[in-house]
Amino acid sequence: MNRMRMFLIAMSGLFLTIGMITVFLFQTQLKEKETDIPTFYQDVVEIENPASFRALVNKNYRLPADYEPSDLVLLDVPLYNKDKNNEANYLRKEAARALKNLFEAAYNEKGYELIARSGYRSYDTQVMLYDRYVKEDGVEAADTYSARPGHSEHQTGLTIDITSDSVHGGLTETFGETDEGKWVAENAHRFGFIIRYPENRVDETGYQYEPWHLRYVGTEAATSIYNDQLILEDYVLNVMKQMSVLWD
Repeated sequence: MNRMRMFLIAMSGLFLTIGMITVFLFQTQLKEKETDIPTFYQDVVEIENPASFRALVNKNYRLPADYEPSDLVLLDVPLYNKDKNNEANYLRKEAARALKNLFEAAYNEKGYELIARSGYRSYDTQVMLYDRYVKEDGVEAADTYSARPGHSEHQTGLTIDITSDSVHGGLTETFGETDEGKWVAENAHRFGFIIRYPENRVDETGYQYEPWHLRYVGTEAATSIYNDQLILEDYVLNVMKQMSVLWD
């Protein structure tokens, strides 16, 4: 009886120890996950290679205020605003060519007609837009859908907001539910584009879900990001870092 009692006491102690270790490991994992979520607009870094197709521009990495791409071209796709003087109708040459190929494939393969609404945006334009949004909605709300000056991907000349007649030319989450939006999400990588702000990574990107917001990164990077369900932060700060080419 004494041996059995001692055995049961020992086993109880073992299970208790295992339980405490499990709880500790679980809490540690939670804390590590919490630290994975970035603190936005703190310890901001000005990037050294703004012309890179894979330049990381977000709430912690900013472009120089005077950066303007040297190879902007007028888009040769259906435009929301057809004014040639509208800077939003321009992208960098390679991105513009890739966008045309994407739009043509959407039409040739499925009969979908896409519309380019907002491409390049200068630093000064972003100042005006962001200030207006802050005045309308306050800083906290504005930061969920608009970048502060220098932190906008549009300034790279590699980003385009697209839409379609099915959503009346609007920039809305419902675009992601349309046939056009679903096709874009599944095929954009073939042409070097990614959905920059996916629905399930809001805490990490710091922006609401934007199925209309495409970022050109080149087909190799876009395919890797799509296949592995990454965001650009994952690719630049982890994948490229492992290859020792954080900034190419």
